[in-house]
Formats: sequence, structure tokens, C-alpha cells
Amino acid sequence: MRRDYFELDVKHIDWVEEGGDPEKPLVRIDFHGPEGSLMDRLTDADGEHLDAAETDVAFRLQGDVNDPDATGVVSVTNRITGDFVLELNEDADDVLRFIRAAREYGKSEADVEDGQYRVEIRTDDDSDTVVYEKRTFLVYDADGNLLRGHSLIPSGVEL
Repeated sequence: MRRDYFELDVKHIDWVEEGGDPEKPLVRIDFHGPEGSLMDRLTDADGEHLDAAETDVAFRLQGDVNDPDATGVVSVTNRITGDFVLELNEDADDVLRFIRAAREYGKSEADVEDGQYRVEIRTDDDSDTVVYEKRTFLVYDADGNLLRGHSLIPSGVEL
């Protein structure tokens, strides 16, 4: 599936820098392509939507994390099969700001069941196709090494 089929928008992250009240960060991914191919990737062998525990969200840098112009690839994968559900290009600074907001939200507001951020994947008809409450967002360097200090990893989780 082509990366340009996807458009990513984030909400509820400015409160961290502005000192406002905590809000759960939201990443909304809109899909503008053949709906059937997305639905195939968002469902399991029984035709049921993958749930949050069956997906992983990650960011793979394409350059140095300290480069202000660094970019990378946001991905959602099927944890069971390892298949990519979707990938899209994003600026590293935007993704890292989002992760910082999710980390701060987790310190102040999130409970274990509710997650530290929300992912919504929507199709062109503007309906929420899937909604995931997530607690983990892994960041990898260009060589595929996990950057723990930039990742969102809940306490007690071993990778």
C-alpha cells in the first residue's frame, strides 16, 4: 500500500510546551486509497478488526535523531504476523514531540487500561475505522537499533 494514501494529523500535544492541562495525545491517520486493501490489513484471519494488543506502532528514523531536518517512517504493524498495516513518512521532530506529550500524559493522567495515547485510523467516509488506546511507541535509528530514550515504553515492559 502506498505511503501517500495516508495523511497523519496529531492533536492534544501543545499543552506540554504551553503548561496547560493534560490531554490524551491523539494521532489520526486518514486513508485515501482502495478501502478493501486497508480493511484486509486491519482484520485477522477470522475477519475481525485487530485490537490494540495485536498492533504495534513504531517510528524508524531515516537520519540522525539530532538532525533538526530528520525524517522517518511511522508504521503500524500486525503484532501476530509482523506484517505492515500501514506506513507513512513524517518529520522526526513532530513524532518525537508527540511521544513526549504521551509520556507526560502517562505521568499525570493515564491509567493502565486507558493508554497514554489514542490512534484513530479512518477511511474517506470520515468514520473511525479502528481506534486503539496505546501505551507503547517504539523509535528506531536508521540502522534498526531501538532508541529507548526516545521511545514510549511503559514501566515493567521488557523488550
